[in-house]
Amino acid sequence: MKILMVCLGNICRSPLAEGILQNKVDAAKLGWNVDSAGTNGFHDGESPHKLSQKVAVANGIDISEQISRRITQEDFLIYDRLYAMSVDVLEDMKRIGGEQFNERKCSLFLNELHQGKNNSVPDPWYGNEDGFIEVFQLIDRTCDALINNYLQTTNYTPKI
Repeated sequence: MKILMVCLGNICRSPLAEGILQNKVDAAKLGWNVDSAGTNGFHDGESPHKLSQKVAVANGIDISEQISRRITQEDFLIYDRLYAMSVDVLEDMKRIGGEQFNERKCSLFLNELHQGKNNSVPDPWYGNEDGFIEVFQLIDRTCDALINNYLQTTNYTPKI
């Protein structure tokens, strides 16, 4: 399965989501490929925010090699699931995806944790390290829920 995590600039929330989920799916031997992108392209070519990197490293995950990029229409064809970190990002995805946008493949990330609530992952960009820690913890719990939801709806047997 190929999963794309999407936020605004692809330097705070979605790089954390990519790193956390890839770490978990690797440990579970699920064989998924996780990537991330942003809707605005303002930070294309940049590394994740220094506080995203710091919080990830403190939790045993290295996201320093990730490079920000903007989501493209082609991404809607390549990826099996595309997760928006917030309601405004999902709206941007609909606009960017155009005819390629598929509601069955695209949803709000936090709906994996709180189905149907349509909540957004807070954007820690303007805050301090505590906000990045809170976002990491929320994304971490949601990644666990995403994997559990997947395992409950499939007959997946881990590759050993």
